[in-house]
Amino acid sequence: QVQLVESGGGSVQAGGSLRLSCVASGYIYGTNLMGWFRQTPGKEREGVATIYTRRGSTNYADSVKGRFTISHDGAKNTVYLQMDSLKPEDTAIYYCAAGSGRRTWFSPLVPDAYDYWGQGTQVTVSS
Repeated sequence: QVQLVESGGGSVQAGGSLRLSCVASGYIYGTNLMGWFRQTPGKEREGVATIYTRRGSTNYADSVKGRFTISHDGAKNTVYLQMDSLKPEDTAIYYCAAGSGRRTWFSPLVPDAYDYWGQGTQVTVSS
């Protein structure tokens, strides 16, 4: 089992920045893929940014490219999501996810590629 705990959410004005953190614990040695997703009421969970932790390769949703940056600190078992130039449409609950990375038939931006989820952290961007 892997436990994921997110932090760093909050309220910010449009154009501002936030950094989300996700600390992984438990049997983390089998996790090679970590990602950030977001969800708003009535909508499906959307992949935002992902990282293969061993090789460092990343993927981003088109809506956040150039504004968000995902990174991984192996020594701290932590994944970060730096969010800059925030827009009101970025308002959502943000979830951290972890998986083995072996489900290669799924895009890493799809929830089915992941096995473990955090409880989420709210991000609110006001105009």
